[in-house]
Amino acid sequence: MKILLPLVALAIAAPALADVTTTPIVGTELDVAATGTSTRKPDIAQISAGVVTQALKAGDAMAANAKAMTATIAALKRGGVADRDIQTQSISLQPQYRYGDNQPPQLTGYQASNRVSVRIRDLAGAGGVIDALVSAGANQIEGPTLTVEHPEAALDEARAKALATARARADLYARAAGLTVRRIVRISESDGAPPIIRPMAMMARAKAADATPVEAGEQELAVNLSVVFELN
Repeated sequence: MKILLPLVALAIAAPALADVTTTPIVGTELDVAATGTSTRKPDIAQISAGVVTQALKAGDAMAANAKAMTATIAALKRGGVADRDIQTQSISLQPQYRYGDNQPPQLTGYQASNRVSVRIRDLAGAGGVIDALVSAGANQIEGPTLTVEHPEAALDEARAKALATARARADLYARAAGLTVRRIVRISESDGAPPIIRPMAMMARAKAADATPVEAGEQELAVNLSVVFELN
């Protein structure tokens, strides 16, 4: 029994060891890089909107800014933007100076700024929301950044295309070398290339005919794969 116990222990441990052991490559190793893409229409527009006010006194600049920003946020909510899609980015108060030749700077007042990040989920009304912001008092607007809210399915399509491309290239190289593809040894994925925005024929517009036009375009999502094959 004393002799058999180590053998039993070894037999039990062997499968676990086999699970983590990689079968060595005995043939020719081929590394292939491939990119797969999938296209979707963006469904989220992100903009940055803000109010900048100036006054002789710091308190007056902040008070005017708060009033204008409150009106701006109210305009966003009237436009159908949910609370969860409005987030404060920054609030600042800066002294303003006048500079002259060979003269010390002179304080001329204060500038207050308040900026929010806004997600617009109804692209058809994005132009109307932007116009409403300006009417409410916003005097700083940047964007929009157009994105796909749930890109998982599109990325999976891109992954499948990338792997198919890698396999086709491996077959091509194998035939050219007089070999065949035996197996895939390893697959690794890197971050996709930055999305490519391409214009579409139609535009997402607000209901008002004179609203600021916002083009939805198309977003191309990419996945890059590195695939190692064994040829023999």
